[in-house]
Amino acid sequence: MATPHPPNLPRIPPGQIETTKWPVLHYGDVPTVDTSKWTFMVSGLVENPFTLTYDEFLKLPRKTVNCDIHCVTTWSRLENTFEGVSVQLLLERAKLKPDAQYCLVVAEQGFTTNLPLSDLNRPENLIALQWAGEPLTPEHGWPARLLVPHLYFWKSAKWVRGFELLAEDLPGFWEQNGYHMRGDPWKEERYGGRGLTQHEINKFRNASKRIAK
Repeated sequence: MATPHPPNLPRIPPGQIETTKWPVLHYGDVPTVDTSKWTFMVSGLVENPFTLTYDEFLKLPRKTVNCDIHCVTTWSRLENTFEGVSVQLLLERAKLKPDAQYCLVVAEQGFTTNLPLSDLNRPENLIALQWAGEPLTPEHGWPARLLVPHLYFWKSAKWVRGFELLAEDLPGFWEQNGYHMRGDPWKEERYGGRGLTQHEINKFRNASKRIAK
């Protein structure tokens, strides 16, 4: 599946520089993941919450997406091929409730990022397992990472572990540290996040604990 850039816009967003490398950028250390204990959970405002083991996840149907990726640190890498499980397949299985409008994406080590459902529920988005025909390396998110190619790549969380569907937008790790709540590369939505309220901090911690179990 090819994923074109937005119509009537340049292929490389403003302020970006094309690279043929795939730089490794993340906060903290690369986690050590035991796939015998790994799970993927979809919870929150859904009719059918579920948890999958790693073996169960690997048995789901796969799809391939060809796309460009754009990092907030100004590099863009064109013509990438990812393979994984469709995000839409997971959301359909969960049966979203009508008031589900946002998602808190939870990953290893308590990392989170937030997405409007309109950005998450798109046919090109994957829980990616492979890149360029090979399994992801740990530095790039093995055993699984989110792929949301139309937004800055920090939204494509490495080492992803689940989705918490919400009625309101809840800033994730980088968003509460000054990054933009959405992150559209063609609008240069790099920064402009906000701090968390105490209510949001509590909700953020509870969601992370549930999915990280």
